[in-house]
Order: sequence, then structure tokens, then C-alpha cells
Amino acid sequence: MSDARPRGRWMWGVVAVFALLHYDPWYWDDRTLWLGFLPAGLGYHALYSICAGALWLLFIRVAWPAHIEEWANAGAEGGERR
Repeated sequence: MSDARPRGRWMWGVVAVFALLHYDPWYWDDRTLWLGFLPAGLGYHALYSICAGALWLLFIRVAWPAHIEEWANAGAEGGERR
């Protein structure tokens, strides 16, 4: 049986920092354009969204509860039905 202890407790800190970065008062009054057409606030949130997706992918790879998946697959292979 695999180790069922939670891995990646550091991820909660990353989520907290990421939540704080979501509120970006430094771009509220910024009228500059990124790439000549994209408002700074919208560009920031576009990058934020890409980073959020990459972060979730990392979290899935690091802390996926494989023991639960193994348990579910073992039940399916044994022919158990509800």
C-alpha cells in the first residue's frame, strides 16, 4: 500500500500568495498598453490565469491522492457494485 500522508503542504502557502496576487491595485489606474493593444490590468490577469493553470497542473502532479485512486480501481476490478 502506498503512503497516504498528505504531500505538498507548502502548496497552501503558494495558494495564499496567489490569492493575494489576484487583487492587483497597482494596475487599476495604469493606462499603459501591453503589446500595443492590451490594457495592463487585462494583460496581468491573462498572465495570472496562465500561471494559475500551470500551478494547478503542478499541484496535481505533486499531491494527487493516488491511494484513493488505487482503492477505487481495486473495487472496480473486484466486480463490486452498489
